[in-house]
Amino acid sequence: MTLVDTRTPNPAYFIAGATGDWEMVIGLEVHAQVTSESKLFSGSSTEFGRPANSNVSFVDAAMPGMLPVINEECVRQAVRTGLGLKAQINKRSIFDRKNYFYPDLPQGYQISQFKDPIVGEGAVTLDIAGERITIGVERLHLEQDAGKSIHDQHPSMSYVDLNRSGVALMEIVSKPDIRSSDEAKAYLSKLRAIMRYLGTCDGNMEEGSLRADINVSVRRPGGAFGTRCEIKNVNSIRFAGQAIEYEARRQIDILEDGGSIDQETRLYDPKTGETRSMRSKEEAHDYRYFPDPDLLPLEFDDAYIAMLAKDLPELPDEKIDRFRRDYGITPYDAMVLTLDRQSADYFEAAVTAGGGKRDGKAVSNIVTGDLSAFANSQNVSFSETHVTPGQIAGIVDLVADGTISGKLAKDLLQIIITEDKTGVPAEIVEARGMKQVTDLGAIEKLVDEIIAANPDKVEQLKLKPTMIGWFVGQAMKASGGKANPQALSDLLKSKLGL
Repeated sequence: MTLVDTRTPNPAYFIAGATGDWEMVIGLEVHAQVTSESKLFSGSSTEFGRPANSNVSFVDAAMPGMLPVINEECVRQAVRTGLGLKAQINKRSIFDRKNYFYPDLPQGYQISQFKDPIVGEGAVTLDIAGERITIGVERLHLEQDAGKSIHDQHPSMSYVDLNRSGVALMEIVSKPDIRSSDEAKAYLSKLRAIMRYLGTCDGNMEEGSLRADINVSVRRPGGAFGTRCEIKNVNSIRFAGQAIEYEARRQIDILEDGGSIDQETRLYDPKTGETRSMRSKEEAHDYRYFPDPDLLPLEFDDAYIAMLAKDLPELPDEKIDRFRRDYGITPYDAMVLTLDRQSADYFEAAVTAGGGKRDGKAVSNIVTGDLSAFANSQNVSFSETHVTPGQIAGIVDLVADGTISGKLAKDLLQIIITEDKTGVPAEIVEARGMKQVTDLGAIEKLVDEIIAANPDKVEQLKLKPTMIGWFVGQAMKASGGKANPQALSDLLKSKLGL
């Protein structure tokens, strides 16, 4: 692959060193397990968590005479992922043997794709700090996973579990377009969201079904690409950011001390927050790729691609644009609400509950605010909490018709979160006497009492009109948050001559 620089240097991403600024150049190779009940070349189960070596066929174990047979569902899922990445679908692709020795690779080679992958160039669009950035995708190819070596169960022995041997992976290779750890994390998050929307990978990084090899190099801003190091098998978006930050600083320190960077494969240790050397980095020729003689080329026509494209769901970018257009929410809120399909569906169900159409911003404020804070405390998504879209809709309706204030809406949500988990918002408000006070006579009495009790504040107000906020706060406090804020503010301004 010829590396091409497509990004204009951005000072916001520069890293200050002792001898001047530096710039990161990052590329990711993401390995995503294909959603399929069986493996890429055998009928063995892909079920996670089974006892060691219980999902293994003769093909997976490389028994003599056993031949691979392609899993059509894995091919379908790879093409759908390529379409989701707006990528070129190659109607003819070839499986190759990637030759290397490792104990958990029974054949002594991995069946992968080299020069002729199933999917060609595509793109992933990111929205970061109000800027839209496009990260190029070089290719997506299908390959089989290796098994797992286990080193910590016996002091002098290692074990091999072949349950993952032959599991179908999509390797998605980005172009070297990423310039910061934040962009790398956003890219991983977006890629995972796209595949989850499509149903082509579950994205469960803790189970190993999504992991990344991260290539990191540094250079003077806009200069020639530096020597890259690959950080292998990072299985957390947070760890990816940490690994990139450490590795970039490590390389800068070496270069500023007059040293040079060795091209190598490294591992990230989340306990120490450091990367460490694993082995020298291999090049393509080291693997002695050649076409697998047991597998025919994959070939399909335009009609097959069109059939799969027709059935694609609405993807994150399209959903973001629609949410902004139809519901009037901000780009940031739209991005947060569409990070996973369940959250987007939850938001839309709250906006349209009962056949209505509520103010999208009002719903978004509750969902991305107090509800998300509660969800984070439970380590779940807000769509996985016990609070239903209908309950959110009920709270928004009560604010919209003036029954409760925004302050009381927060209190009502907390009651649903902690006490009356299945309660109907309107019934809770009625039973607890939470209705907003709109009686101008009652509000006027409160206002008069506060003005009479604080003559010094009244004098300060004459010099500083913004003091009106203090009076509003005192009146809201005195009313237990039940006074209508707008009526209260208007009355105070009238009484105080503002």
